[in-house]
Amino acid sequence: MLVEREDELARIRTALDAAAAGDSSLLLVTGPLGSGRSTLLRRVPELAGGDARVLRAYAAWRERDFPFGIARQLFDHLLNGAGGAGPTRRATGAEQFGDLMDTDDRRGGPGPAREVCDAVLHGAQSLLADAGAHRRLLILIDDLQWADGPSLRWVAHLTRRLHGLRALLVCTLADGDHRARHPLVREIVGAARDVLRPAPLTRDAVRTLLTEAPGQPPQEALVRALHDASGGNPLFLTAFQRAVNRNDTPSDAEPSVTVGELSPAALRDRIAGHLRIQPQSVRDVAVAVAALGDHSDPALLAQLAGVDEVGFAGVRRALVDAGLLAQGPDVRFVHGVVRDAVDSLLTLGERERAHDAAADLLYRCGRPAEQVAGHLLAVVHPGRPWSENVLRSAAGNALRAGRPADAARYLRRALLHHRTQDDSRARLLIDLATAERALDPDACVRHVSQAVALLPAPRDRAAAVLRVPPSLLAVPSPSAVELVRQAVHTLDDPARPYEAEAGDLALRLEAWLRHSGHENPVELTSSVERLRRMGPRPAVDSVAERELVSVLLCAGALSGRLSAQEIAGTGNRILEREPAVAAHAHSTLPLVLISLFVAESVHGVASWLASEQRTRRLYATGADDVLLAAERAFLLMAQGRPAAAREHVESALTMGTDGWLEPAVLMLASVVYELRDQTLSERLLARTRDRRPAGLARTATGQILQAGIDTQRGRARDALDALLACGRRLETAGWRNSALLPWRPYAIGLHQRLGETAAALRLAEDELGWARDWGAPTNLGRALRLKGWLLQDDGLDLLREAVDILRASAHAVELARTLVVLGRRLHGGPEAEAVLREAAGIAAACGVPWLAERAGQGLGTATVPPVATLTPSERRVATLVGRGLTNQNVAAELGVSSRAVEKHLTSVYRKLGVSGRRELVNALPDR
Repeated sequence: MLVEREDELARIRTALDAAAAGDSSLLLVTGPLGSGRSTLLRRVPELAGGDARVLRAYAAWRERDFPFGIARQLFDHLLNGAGGAGPTRRATGAEQFGDLMDTDDRRGGPGPAREVCDAVLHGAQSLLADAGAHRRLLILIDDLQWADGPSLRWVAHLTRRLHGLRALLVCTLADGDHRARHPLVREIVGAARDVLRPAPLTRDAVRTLLTEAPGQPPQEALVRALHDASGGNPLFLTAFQRAVNRNDTPSDAEPSVTVGELSPAALRDRIAGHLRIQPQSVRDVAVAVAALGDHSDPALLAQLAGVDEVGFAGVRRALVDAGLLAQGPDVRFVHGVVRDAVDSLLTLGERERAHDAAADLLYRCGRPAEQVAGHLLAVVHPGRPWSENVLRSAAGNALRAGRPADAARYLRRALLHHRTQDDSRARLLIDLATAERALDPDACVRHVSQAVALLPAPRDRAAAVLRVPPSLLAVPSPSAVELVRQAVHTLDDPARPYEAEAGDLALRLEAWLRHSGHENPVELTSSVERLRRMGPRPAVDSVAERELVSVLLCAGALSGRLSAQEIAGTGNRILEREPAVAAHAHSTLPLVLISLFVAESVHGVASWLASEQRTRRLYATGADDVLLAAERAFLLMAQGRPAAAREHVESALTMGTDGWLEPAVLMLASVVYELRDQTLSERLLARTRDRRPAGLARTATGQILQAGIDTQRGRARDALDALLACGRRLETAGWRNSALLPWRPYAIGLHQRLGETAAALRLAEDELGWARDWGAPTNLGRALRLKGWLLQDDGLDLLREAVDILRASAHAVELARTLVVLGRRLHGGPEAEAVLREAAGIAAACGVPWLAERAGQGLGTATVPPVATLTPSERRVATLVGRGLTNQNVAAELGVSSRAVEKHLTSVYRKLGVSGRRELVNALPDR
C-alpha cells in the first residue's frame, strides 16, 4: 500500500503522457535505504495501462562486473521473439544483437572491446526503435548504481537519443552509495528531466498503515512511537510494525520503550548487507560510531576509524544520505538496529579489538572513567595496566549516582583482571558487595566472606562484615548471621587491647544481630530490656549508638512493650542527630521512621523529610526512591491528606521491581489500608507477592491486603479466616502492635458482619486494652469507636470519648469516620445533624468521597461533589483540559510529559465515571 506518494505518482503520469505524445524523458527516483524507491518503480506499469511495452532490469552488486548484464535483462524477451515490430525486421535486429552478445561472451577477458561496445549500443538502439514503433516503451532500471560499466555506457548513450522513441526511462538510485559517484552514473543523473525523492512518511501516514492492519484501531502512543523510531522510513516502519505484532509485549509497556528496543532480524540483515558492500572507510566509521556510542566527538571517531577529518566528513555525509546516521550536529545512528547491524559484521575478536582501541583512545584523551569503563566491559583479556583503576573509579561514580547495577558490572570486570590474592583484592570484593547489597544480598554475603578471608586485622574484618546490610524486617540469610557472629567473636578477643573504634564496631554488630531476631519474642523482649538498661535518655551521639538504639526502639514498637510516648522521645532524639540524606534504605533509619509513624510523632519526621529534599541525592538507589515515596505517603496520610498520599503510592507503584524492601512495603500498605481502594491493593499485592523468602512483615501485609480484596468481593468468611491466621502468627512472634499491621480492627468488623458479635467484642476488648497501653490518640480513638459501634446505644459514651481523643490527632479521616458512627447512633436531632455535617466537611476536605457519602446518607443530602475525589495534580490537568487545551499543551503548561498527562486523564475519567473530554467538561464545576 502506497500512502503519501500522490505527488510522485502525478509526476510519473505526466511523464507517461508526454512519452505517449513523443516527448521521451528520463525520470530518476532517489532516496535513502528503505525509502520506497523500488515500490514506486513497480507502480509505473500500472499507471501506464496495457498499451505500453515494459522492459525491466534489476542491478545487483554481485553482477556489477558482468558486461551488459542490465542490457541483457532489458532485451531478453525481445531476443526471444516477443512482438512489436514486423516479423522480418524484428528477427533480423534480434539476430544481430544476439550475435554481438555472443561475440562478447566468446572474447572473455576483463571487458568487451570498444568496437563490440559500439556495435551493441547501435544494435540496442535499433531494437528499441523497432519495439517502440507502435507502442510506448517503459524502460525500468532498479538500483542504477550497481549496473555494470558497459550497461551504464549504453544507458548514458540512450539518454542522449531518447527523442523519437516514445519512451520513458525510469531509474532508481540509492543515496549515500559510493557507486553513485561513478562518472557515467553522474552523467545519467544529469540528464534526468525530473528527480523524485519520496519524503519520509508523516504520523498520519503511519496511522493509516496501522489502521489497515487487522484488529483494533491503533493506539496513538504506538503510532507516535513507530513514527519516532522509524523516522518515517517505510522499510524501518514495516519491520518495526511486524515485530510489534509478533512480540507479546505487556499491555502497560511504554510503546516508545518497546519500539526503541526492537531489532528485527530482517531489517538488521538488510542494513548489514548495505554496509558490507560499501568501501572499507565507510565500514570503519560505522564500527567506530558503534564502539564509541552516539553523540561522540567527530575528531575521536575519525581517529578511531583511521581516517582524516576530510575523509570522515565525506563518509559521515554518505551514511546520513543512506539514512543510517541522523542529521544534525550529533553523530548518532537513527536507531539501535543500525548498531546491531554493524556489530553483526564483526567477529567476536574484531568487536573486542574495536572496544579495546576505543578504551585506549578515550583514556589517552582524558575522558571520564565511565566512558572508558563501558568499553573495558567488552574486553575479555586482562586489559591494560590502568584498567583496574579506571573500572574502580567508574564504579564509585556509578554508586554516587545511584546506579549500583552499573557499579557491580565494573567491579566484576576489575576482579576478572585482578590476579593477586591480597588485601587489594579484598577491597575490590568489599566494594562489589556494597554495590550488590541492593541487587543480590546472597552475592553480597558471599563476596564479603571472601574479603574477610583476605583481611588480617580483626577490625578490618568487622568493618567488612558491616557492609552486609541489616535485613530490615526481613528474614536474614543463615550465612549472613554466621558471618556477623564470627566478627563479634573476633572483636571479643580478650588478648586484643580495646579501642574506641572497635567499640563502635561492636555496637553496630550487636544492632545487626539483635534485629536478625525480630521475629523471635524472646529476642524482642531481650532488646527492650537492653534499651531500658540504657536509662531514660540512651546515648545517641555516634552512628553506632544510633544504629543500636534504632533497632531496640523498633523492637519495643513491634512488641508494644514501650509506649508511644517513650518511642517518640527517643526516636526524635535520633532523628535530630541523623543527617537528612536520600540514601538511607540500607541503614537502620527506616526502623526509626516506622517507630515514629506508629507512635504518631510525625512533626520531626516531616522536618527531616523536608530537609532531605534539599540535599544532593548521592548514593540513592531504586530502593531509596521507593522508600522515600512510602515515607512521604505515610506522613501525608498521618497528617490527614489521603489524596496527596495516594499520589506517592501510585508513584511508587510505577517504579522498578528492584528496591521493594519491607519497610517501604509496610508503609505503603498502611496507606492503602486507609484508602480502601481495591485497585491499589491489587497492584501493591502483585508487586510484592513473588519475593522469596518472605518474612513475617511481608507475609502479614499480603494477608491483610488480600483480606480487604476478598471482603470487597463478597468473600467475608475467607477474609476473616486469613486475618485470624495472620493474627495468630503475629502474636506468636510477639508483634502485638496493630498500628502498623491492623488485623484486629478489620477482623472485628468482619466478625460483626458475619453475626459473630461475641467474638467481635472479645477482639475489641483486646484492641482497646493494647491501645490504652500504647497511648497514641489515633489507635485509641479507633479502638473506642469499634467497641462503641459494637455496643450499639450503650456505646455512645465510648464514641464521644473517641471523638474527644481524635480531635487531638492529626488523622482527620479517622475523626470523620468516628463522627459518622456517632451521628448515626444519635438517631436524629440537632446534635446528630451537627456531627454528620462536620464529618461530611472533614471527609470532603480530605478527598474521601465514600465517607462523605455515608455522612450525607445520614443527613439525607448529597455532601461532596465527585471532583473532590481528584488529587491536586488530577484537578490541575482536568481544569486545563476543560479549558480546551490538548494533551501536548497541558504537558507544556505543567512542565511534565505527555505520557504523565495521559495517565492523569485516565485516572480522572475513572474517578468521575466519564468516557471522554466532552463528558469531563460537563462534570467539572464552573471555572
